[in-house]
Amino acid sequence: MTHVIDGNAVADDIRDDLSVAIDSLADAGVTPGLATVLMSDDGSSETYVKMKQRACEEVGIDGIHVEIDADAPAEELYETIDDLNDDPEVHGILVQMPVPDHVDTREVLRRVDPMKDVDGFHPENVGRLVAGDARFKPCTPHGIQRLLAAAGVDPEGKDAVVVGRSEIVGKPMANLLIQKADGGNATVTVCHSRTDDLAEKTRNADIVIAAAGVPEMIDGSMIGEGATVIDVGVNRVDADTDKGYELVGDVEFETAKEKASAITPVPGGVGPMTIAMLLYNTAKAAGLQEGVTVDLP
Repeated sequence: MTHVIDGNAVADDIRDDLSVAIDSLADAGVTPGLATVLMSDDGSSETYVKMKQRACEEVGIDGIHVEIDADAPAEELYETIDDLNDDPEVHGILVQMPVPDHVDTREVLRRVDPMKDVDGFHPENVGRLVAGDARFKPCTPHGIQRLLAAAGVDPEGKDAVVVGRSEIVGKPMANLLIQKADGGNATVTVCHSRTDDLAEKTRNADIVIAAAGVPEMIDGSMIGEGATVIDVGVNRVDADTDKGYELVGDVEFETAKEKASAITPVPGGVGPMTIAMLLYNTAKAAGLQEGVTVDLP
């Protein structure tokens, strides 16, 4: 029987455990604050930001939201980030990606104070992750580590294939899996659009993490018997539904499920964990900035 990993349940457990850390901060007179910045007219981005703000409210984190017109000069976004960096009530800053084409994404990431970079994308935090001394693990890869642990899957000694080499998921995921630490010690192969014979690589993997952003590109024929499959993709495809579309992952769920020992669904797998780990990083950031020791789950 294939274990369908329930990301909602694991995320709920983490949120419940986070209440201890947030109570410790409250006892010290500190309320964690997360600022989200949206410079986009994209409906999906607006939805993601609302979900993050709602999650903050549910666990006792102050949510501050700033919207900037998508046509505004890039400098307006940079100045907004500078103001949030200087605001002592803001412990975490998240700029919702993507930003408009006229805005330099790398400048946005560099502009955020590394101590408030709860996404973990500032070059200083990326360097610390690679060096094995992470301040903030990027939310989605950290969430995947937690899902693997909850499913009883220890990467140590296993062959893991990460499909996708993005700065947000693929690269940090590979780095976490090769760390000499709990949740690491795997032998990792990173595949991408130039990889020859992707199916051969994935079929020989004990753990497959699909994060390429291509709907259902990995099917059951590409999965080895008993593998663990983590599907990061969230793709809209046309469908005969009331909305006119449905959400699918990068993995063809039904055929992969026949081969896998454990698999995440879409939706309800990795997505809830990304938000849970964002809350985790915000609580951690508040403790670091305020000098309060917090017991994080």
